[in-house]
Parts: sequence; structure tokens; C-alpha cells
Amino acid sequence: MSRTCQVTGARPGFGNNRPWSKKATRRRWEVNLQRKTYYVPTLGRKVTLRLSTNAIKQIDVRGIDAVVAEMRARGERL
Repeated sequence: MSRTCQVTGARPGFGNNRPWSKKATRRRWEVNLQRKTYYVPTLGRKVTLRLSTNAIKQIDVRGIDAVVAEMRARGERL
């Protein structure tokens, strides 16, 4: 499973390490993903999602029903 947030689509960033010697080596910045289980009243069941911390904050503000409805409109499976 790729390290991608199911709500925001956040993916790892790529770039270079730049030490004092200026020798560039490739590196990646991982997304802070968490497994979170929510009860979705409209579906009548629990849903486990792999979310970034930013997405968890969005769900706290907007509500799980609005986020799940948006995901289903994009055609994603839950």
C-alpha cells in the first residue's frame, strides 16, 4: 500500500540532502499517516481510513459524513 492519504491525497515529497560539503543525495519526506476508525452514520458502519494529520483536522471541522460523501463522489471505495 502506498503512503498516500485517502482524503487529501498527500504523498511523500522528494528532494536532496545538502550537507556542508554540498554533496547532494536523494531523500524523501514522508507524510505523517495515521490509521483512524470512524463510525459513519449514513453508511451505518465503521470505516477505517489511512489519513494524514491534516485530514484528521479536516474531519474534525467538516464532519465525517461530509468527507465520506466527497470521497464517494470521487468514486473511491470505502
